[in-house]
Amino acid sequence: MGKWRGIAQNVLDGKELSDKEAMDVLDCPDHELLELVNSAYTVRHHYYGNKVKLNMIINTKSGMCPENCGYCSQSSISTAPIEKYRMMDKDAIIKGAEQAHQLNVGTYCIVASGRGPSDRELDQVISAVGEIKDKFGLKICACLGLLKPDQAAKLKEAGVDRYNHNINTSENHHQSITTSHTYEDRVNTVELIKEQGISPCSGVIIGMKETKQDVINMARSLKVLDADSIPVNFLHAIDGTPLQGTNELNPRYCLKVLCLMRFINPSKEIRISGGREVNLRSLQPLGLYAANSIFVGDYLTTAGQESTADHQMLEDLGFEIDYVQTPIRA
Repeated sequence: MGKWRGIAQNVLDGKELSDKEAMDVLDCPDHELLELVNSAYTVRHHYYGNKVKLNMIINTKSGMCPENCGYCSQSSISTAPIEKYRMMDKDAIIKGAEQAHQLNVGTYCIVASGRGPSDRELDQVISAVGEIKDKFGLKICACLGLLKPDQAAKLKEAGVDRYNHNINTSENHHQSITTSHTYEDRVNTVELIKEQGISPCSGVIIGMKETKQDVINMARSLKVLDADSIPVNFLHAIDGTPLQGTNELNPRYCLKVLCLMRFINPSKEIRISGGREVNLRSLQPLGLYAANSIFVGDYLTTAGQESTADHQMLEDLGFEIDYVQTPIRA
C-alpha cells in the first residue's frame, strides 16, 4: 500500500493525521499528486459516492460594511468599484430562489454584507424563507454576519437550515487580515447557531499570505468546531483591497489543500467555493475527487463560471447532482 493510500485508510479507520502527515500532504511532490487525489477520493467516495451538492449565492446587500477585512471588496477600507445597495426586498430574494431551483441547486445561500444584521434586515430575510421552502423545496443557508442569540432563534424558527460564518484564516493569522472583530467573535457565532440547532457552515480563504501550518491549523479548528459544511475559498485578489496583487496559489497546491481538508474532516461537506475558477483553472474537475460540493453562478462581487459549464463538468466526470426539491407550487 502506498503512502497516500495508507493515510486514506488510516482516516477511514478513524485515525487522525499527525502534523507531519498533514504537512506532507501540502508538500506532496507534483509527480505524486494524482495518487494523493485518488487517495482523498477513496475517503470522499466512502461518505458521498459520486454525488455533488450544488449551492448558489444571492448577495442581498452589497458594500457599506464597517469591517476592515483585507480580502473583501465590500469592506470600509476597500476602494474597489463595486455595486452597492441596501437589503433586497422579499420579492427579489424569492426571485433568486427561482433561479436556483431552475439550476438544480439544493442549497440557496442568502448573504448580506455588514458586521451583523439589523432587526429590519433580519425580518426581510425571514419573510422570504418560508415561501422559498414551500414553493421550491430548497434548503436555506443564511450568511448575515455576527448574530445575537435572539436573532439566531428567529432564524431557526423561520426554518433556516444552515448558517455560514467562516473562520477565514487561522487564529494566529487573524489579526493580519482584520482587526475590527476577533477570531473569537467568529467562533462564538458558530457556537451560537449550533446551540439553536442550525447546521453550522464555516470555512476558510486560502492564499492570504498564511503559512502551511496556518492551513493545517484551520483544518483542525474546523474539526473542533464540527462544521457540517466547509467552504474552501481560494483568494481572488481584488484591486482596491489590501490584498490586491496577491498571487500565491497554483492549481496543484489548491488540490493539495482540498485533499488535506478531506483527510482532516473526512465525513464533512467540503465545498470548492470562491476563486475556484481563477485558481484551480483547468484542474477544477480534479478538485471534486476530494470535495463534494460547489457553488454555481456568481459569488458576492466576482463572477463565477457559467452554470452550463459546471453541469457539463459534472456530467463529464460521471458525477451525480445531489439535491432534493419539490415541484414549484403556485
